[in-house]
Amino acid sequence: MRYFLEFSYNGAGYHGWQNQPSAISVQEVLEKALSTMLRREMTIVGAGRTDAGVHAKQMFAHFDVEEPVDDNLVHKLNSFLPKDIAIHALHLVADDAHARFDATSRTYEYWIVNRKNPFLTDYAYLVHKDIDVEKMNKAAELLFSYEDFKCFSKSNTDVKTYICKLMKAHWEWKGDTLVFTIQADRFLRNMVRAVVGTLLEVGLGKSEISNVQAVVESRDRSKAGVSVPGHALYLTKVEYPYIDINE
Repeated sequence: MRYFLEFSYNGAGYHGWQNQPSAISVQEVLEKALSTMLRREMTIVGAGRTDAGVHAKQMFAHFDVEEPVDDNLVHKLNSFLPKDIAIHALHLVADDAHARFDATSRTYEYWIVNRKNPFLTDYAYLVHKDIDVEKMNKAAELLFSYEDFKCFSKSNTDVKTYICKLMKAHWEWKGDTLVFTIQADRFLRNMVRAVVGTLLEVGLGKSEISNVQAVVESRDRSKAGVSVPGHALYLTKVEYPYIDINE
């Protein structure tokens, strides 16, 4: 039997989602918790990978068992897990359902503040200079003309294709926080942080709007902006076609 685990985590204390040989990861902590609760060695497959320090407001992973799990598993896991990981729901799915390959879209947010805020120090990127949001949104619109985003991918990655279908890319102020929302069917490693860095150069007057086209068409990571810090990045939504598990 296959189950989808729906959860969230504060990524500050982890070296990303995926298991690492010499650093703590969210996957490792969850697998150990499940193994303890179910009294067998458990392996889980996540909807994707997040880098070190990146947070997830909604994440999914699947695991297999031979018998139905206890209805109280969510409560038991939350009692056992550290305070920076929370389980929200458990979903019984088809045996061939896949948390990574079946996801039809993923949505991220990146948070920026332009004045010091002690409550957001660890959760938003502080940029002291004025930012032209209108220019950044015009630059973001240019991204919809493309599907090959190799220029925003981390170098030496082992992906077979750099094609991503972009569905949303927009900046807006939400109170004192400038939030960039981006949605696509898939993302390349480091892609969102590189996109934000490239658009931010436009907003700070360091680059022209039209330069975004040249960057994407170059397919060269060195032409794009720097990767902004991971602590201000959030995976906020993962969608699947066969069951409504996002409510």
